[in-house]
Amino acid sequence: MPGDGMARSGTDRVGRHARPAGSVDEPADHRTHVNGVPVAGHGGATTPTIDSPAGNRPSPGRHAAPEPGVGSGSGRIAAAQAPDPEVKGPPPEWKFKRRTSLLRGIGELWRSRELVRTLAERDLKARYKQAVLGFAWAIITPVLLMLVFTVVVQRVGNLSQKAHLHGVPYPLFSYLGLLPWTFFMSSVTQGSSSLVSNGPLLNKVYCPREVFPFATVIVAAVDMLIASTVLLVLFGVYTTPPAATSWAVPILLLIQFEVTLGLVLVMSAAVVYFRDIRHVLPLLMQMGMFATPVAYGLDQITKDWVLPYVVLNPLAAVIDGYRQTILYGEQPDWQITGAAAASATVMLIVGYKIFKKLEAGIADVA
Repeated sequence: MPGDGMARSGTDRVGRHARPAGSVDEPADHRTHVNGVPVAGHGGATTPTIDSPAGNRPSPGRHAAPEPGVGSGSGRIAAAQAPDPEVKGPPPEWKFKRRTSLLRGIGELWRSRELVRTLAERDLKARYKQAVLGFAWAIITPVLLMLVFTVVVQRVGNLSQKAHLHGVPYPLFSYLGLLPWTFFMSSVTQGSSSLVSNGPLLNKVYCPREVFPFATVIVAAVDMLIASTVLLVLFGVYTTPPAATSWAVPILLLIQFEVTLGLVLVMSAAVVYFRDIRHVLPLLMQMGMFATPVAYGLDQITKDWVLPYVVLNPLAAVIDGYRQTILYGEQPDWQITGAAAASATVMLIVGYKIFKKLEAGIADVA
């Protein structure tokens, strides 16, 4: 009957595809034929390619042979043992390496000299742009302090005795001490906030972080150079020309620069993490001015304590050396100057090391 024929054909179709209960499918990797099609690697069959004739390509209902290295077990092992592809990073010139060597740091500053010059010019313009007197403030500050010292210190105390002994007028004596001190004070107070004030640039400009405090020291040096014009006027007023021993001034300038930059590096990095230091620094600078022989001479300190004193405060030897070489016509005390130079060099190296240690988190905190 027609119904029986249809039932038999349906049963035959089920029988051809049905498997006994409980049987386990054979893994594809161990089959030699899938739906009558030979699998690649068994019986000499090959995987059909796009260029093969249409009759050789498997129909949509048939299973294609697994590609080597993807579906087969041996392919997975080979893929796992294959070396990872090399990941290319940025070019070497784009990589910023944290240098802790002072000589390498000097080299990086030299390569970034154009950026330092740009930052220094920007700070100079920003400082005096809105001021009515402009660059005259670089002269007014030390001149006013000189007048205060002349009126108060000279009359109240006998601190100007050495100046009188050498025939040097006290205004000239005090002003020559105020020049390096105002440079030091301006560098430390302005440089301590250099990283915080340039916070938006830290993540945008790819450069050594020390260029920011270094630029503030350059600005203070420009102010000192401008204020030195008053010193020339005082030489003319008191008819006291610089002595021939002034050739030693560059040595003293180098010591002054070392101790200043070393302290500026430490303060600039410390202020990023401890903002209260900015409020304490002005008070410390006022105390330091009286602890440093600015208004008086180094001879006012007990002789046995002079050497330890200049080791702790190399700027004292620098100021006294300026007076000896420029005003007195004497060579600086080389024992004291040598101790101050060694101490200033240590301060610069230690300050640079501390700065580089704290540099890692500066961009995130500032």
